[in-house]
Amino acid sequence: MDESLALSALATASLGALAWTLPKARRRLQLSRAKHRSLAGHSKLAKRIAGWIPGYAYDEQRFFDSDGAPPEVVAQRRSGFAQLAALYASRYERSAAMTAQLREGVSDLQFTGSYRVPFQYSPYLREHLKSGSVLQSASGVTVTDLDGNVFHDLTGSYGVNLFGVDFYKACIDDAVAAAKELGPVLGAYHPCVLDNVARLKAVSGLDEVSFHMSGTEAVMQAVRLARYHTRRSHLVRFSGAYHGWWEDVQPGPGNPLPPRETYTLKEMDERSLQVLRTRHDIACVLVNPLQALHPNAGAPGDSSLVDSGRRAGFDRAAYTAWLQRLREVCSERGIVLILDEIFVGFRLAPGGAQQYFGVQADMVTYGKTLGGGLPVGVVCGKRHLMKRFREERPADICFARGTFNAHPYVMAAMKAFFDRLQRPEVQALYDGLDERWNQRTDRFNAALSEAGVPVRVANLSSIWTVLYTEPSRYNWMLQFYLRAHGLALSWVGTGRFIFSLNYDDAEFDAVLHRFVAAARQMQAEGWWWHEAGQTNQTIRRSIFKEMLGHLWR
Repeated sequence: MDESLALSALATASLGALAWTLPKARRRLQLSRAKHRSLAGHSKLAKRIAGWIPGYAYDEQRFFDSDGAPPEVVAQRRSGFAQLAALYASRYERSAAMTAQLREGVSDLQFTGSYRVPFQYSPYLREHLKSGSVLQSASGVTVTDLDGNVFHDLTGSYGVNLFGVDFYKACIDDAVAAAKELGPVLGAYHPCVLDNVARLKAVSGLDEVSFHMSGTEAVMQAVRLARYHTRRSHLVRFSGAYHGWWEDVQPGPGNPLPPRETYTLKEMDERSLQVLRTRHDIACVLVNPLQALHPNAGAPGDSSLVDSGRRAGFDRAAYTAWLQRLREVCSERGIVLILDEIFVGFRLAPGGAQQYFGVQADMVTYGKTLGGGLPVGVVCGKRHLMKRFREERPADICFARGTFNAHPYVMAAMKAFFDRLQRPEVQALYDGLDERWNQRTDRFNAALSEAGVPVRVANLSSIWTVLYTEPSRYNWMLQFYLRAHGLALSWVGTGRFIFSLNYDDAEFDAVLHRFVAAARQMQAEGWWWHEAGQTNQTIRRSIFKEMLGHLWR
């Protein structure tokens, strides 16, 4: 009798444990399926693998023949590289010298200078192909370095420069004039803040505003407030998306800590929506609309361009439908939808990505261009989400303050930005915006096709990335030919071009012609040679074997 009771109790306990574990296991499986199958969706694994990759550098011979090119092609490359190096040495002497001095004390330059190309090639290239990161002036759509070289600017100041550098110079001048009587007095507000708040509420469609010093800070505060008010722990970000450099939104390589309360899911996927529907710990979902150009892929940079596998392409209808579905699910589940417009804010439409895609978020973050050329971050949100305290629990607060938040000069520059944004000549830049930049993309690709070079471009409005149509280990070399032909790129190389909207047809044509000339030169000097039967897969396999060889030494 006692044995029967014991067995019955054991069976009941087992069934109870099974009943408890099955839903948990099912949710875990749902979460696993919602992650992107690449390393972009598996941050812990990506970080682990990054820690295994051995550091090594190619010697001079290997630098030129890492793809098994025949001697005559290697000779072409050597000759072309020597001429390019000589041109750089004579043309960028002063800029390169000052950059070398700065590198000794500026850690950012040490990083960006080392990670412009795949690491195997970087030491030899840095030694022999020296350029500068110092500029002395800017005007229109061009920048000028210390040696007097004038470049067409394709950096976009990392997203700040939307309307042309002269626009921001004027904003800063206006800010200095408007704020000089108050000066750097902090803690109180300059009167222009009232105007800024009204305009931010209008453009965001939300109730309240919080000012910060950077886009990263703004996202941090939005997530913190979402967690505070929902009393939930986790945030959802999508594979490849960038939301600043702090731990919770940058899992994987680049983050010393493992992700804690972060789910990295696949974008534009029903399985991700199912995770949102079934889990009870999700406070907020972060969306960076820039990902519409390359969903589920990280920011395209030439440092990872080991083959021609880079992909990009924008489908407005599909991404709009995805955001609308996401909006519905977040509303159903009480999840805070945060639209991170720090990069694309005001670029796609005067009302930002919300207007462009027809989606209203619960919170929106802005930055970059909004500061009129000065550093800024902004959170706009629904009233109940922006509150920092609970009246019924006076010690239960969500603290966030910064010494330089709402700095008088920054606020005055923001007002100047909004004032100029309303001018007819600026508003006219939005007329037919998509059509204009899509047509320019088509013209660009037609010219590249006619030139017979293995390069194409894809765009999200005025944000472009360069794609490569034939397998190659040397695509990253193009950035150095582009510079030699008078095009200024950011440290990510050909991964991202950011045009300011003030590019007219003549200036755009100049960029097109310079780009085609650079690509033709690179092709003529043998860098795009590849053996018959070579594919991106075979390139990746050869690099993998190479890494294993160095790892086992």
